[in-house]
Amino acid sequence: MKDWANQISQSIDPRVIPEIEIGEINGKSVIIIRIKEFPIKPVSIKGRYLRRVGNSNHVMTMQEIAQMHFHSVGMSWDKLPARDATIKDVDFEKVKRYIKKANETGRKRVLESENPLQVLEKLELIKEGKPTWAAILLFGKDTNRSLSQATIHCGRFKEETIVIDDRMVKGAIPEQVEEAMDFIRKNINVKFVMTGKPAREEIWDYPLEALREAIINAVCHRDDAIPSNTEVRIYDDELIVWNPGGLPFGVTIEDLYKPHPSVLRNKGVGGIFYDMGLIEQWGSGIDKMRKACVNANLPEPRFEEYQGFRVIFRKDIYTGEYLSGLGLNERQIKAVMYVKKRGDINLSSFKTLAPEFSDKTLYRDLQDLVVKGVLKELGEKKGRRYKLE
Repeated sequence: MKDWANQISQSIDPRVIPEIEIGEINGKSVIIIRIKEFPIKPVSIKGRYLRRVGNSNHVMTMQEIAQMHFHSVGMSWDKLPARDATIKDVDFEKVKRYIKKANETGRKRVLESENPLQVLEKLELIKEGKPTWAAILLFGKDTNRSLSQATIHCGRFKEETIVIDDRMVKGAIPEQVEEAMDFIRKNINVKFVMTGKPAREEIWDYPLEALREAIINAVCHRDDAIPSNTEVRIYDDELIVWNPGGLPFGVTIEDLYKPHPSVLRNKGVGGIFYDMGLIEQWGSGIDKMRKACVNANLPEPRFEEYQGFRVIFRKDIYTGEYLSGLGLNERQIKAVMYVKKRGDINLSSFKTLAPEFSDKTLYRDLQDLVVKGVLKELGEKKGRRYKLE
């Protein structure tokens, strides 16, 4: 058993000493090996770092290794000193604007007469006389000199290869958010509705608050160690916000559809955005996007890990004319309109829309909508419900 302990210990880095003992199960002697969880992660086995995904082991990438390590020690990349940067690279007028905004939101009380350099030191955005990456991203005079990839590439596409408008959004990231939103407003449609009030109501292709939340999430969670831009792609029927780096460590796509804690990849950036009222630190951004789209009678945004992480917003293509063109009957069109308004439908609620028809007929209608890619089915039996695909 001593040899086994040595073999295991020598295969693992950092070294972990296993506990080995002999136990008894059903009258038979068995060897019990216990290895305690190591607090600093990841731990390699025979020189390789492996991560369990489903039923198989995957070799971790350098980005995954770094992300897991930072997560395990409670650090984030953006709080490290920026390579080759000095205090001269910080624009303290931007720091003053942050102080004013933080006081307005009430989330951080800072004397406006306080030295901006000392403010950054207290926020740990200046360490040992050097600005951190977060300081450069938030308050840099020339952010992209140090981090050329910290940009938002915005494009309006007629087709995948036909670009109508294009802009590379650079600079400090709070300014990037506003400039990216300007580009979006320029390239999506708006209609004006007279409501009887003094001001007319603006209805955009997509709710601006949802798009803004997606842009803010993108720059807060962007993995700037990866040499890729954040992207905003606008097509005729959808808008995509793509981010390099994937979801923060420990978060899955499934987690986004239920209450979940906020896991900030960039804690320095996230803290400042919170002080300025740009984000909540309680994992509510995804829920805001979903609710804004449902309230606008649009499909919920789709979240995908696709060589990074992307949010896909879709226009309301489900008009009566479009649905009739799919060959849907009147009951099915009513069901789709109900889902657009309420978010989902089940068999019993469908029954209230068409009480003269049998459950079997209505169930067949719903299944046909799933086959045609209009609705998706969630849950089983009595808990089964349907949402827009």
